[in-house]
Amino acid sequence: MSDPEPRPATAADVPAVKAVTDAAYHHYIERIGLVPAPMEADHAADVAAGKVFVTGDPVVGLVVVRTEADHLYLDNIAVHPDAQGTGLGRRLLAFVESRARRLGLPEVRLLTNALMWENRAMYERYGYEVVERRKDGAYDRVHYRKPVS
Repeated sequence: MSDPEPRPATAADVPAVKAVTDAAYHHYIERIGLVPAPMEADHAADVAAGKVFVTGDPVVGLVVVRTEADHLYLDNIAVHPDAQGTGLGRRLLAFVESRARRLGLPEVRLLTNALMWENRAMYERYGYEVVERRKDGAYDRVHYRKPVS
């Protein structure tokens, strides 16, 4: 299946961004003992700031990115459970890496909860290296980076 390149989200996409994010992360609440940070994000503000890119009609996947001076930060990647296992997550990661290169940034950085082992395995499978693991308040997070240039 070949999806079109993700497009910038619009205000009309905010309910879908919230719905996909909630669907993708809800099952982690019991495992980690708290609501995952992406579920509590201000989706409308992120969309308005141009940080959110979506794919699918209806939306089934998204990324939230933030451009920093020396890297592109992947703040969130979410794939609706109905679209998981289709390669969409990998295509979204490829989009983020390509975007970093287009922006002239040398690497992508991200983090995930230490108990989200499926995500950790995926990032490592696609070449992301662990930078550190640290507690951020109630969250136990693993930080990753991947050179893209």
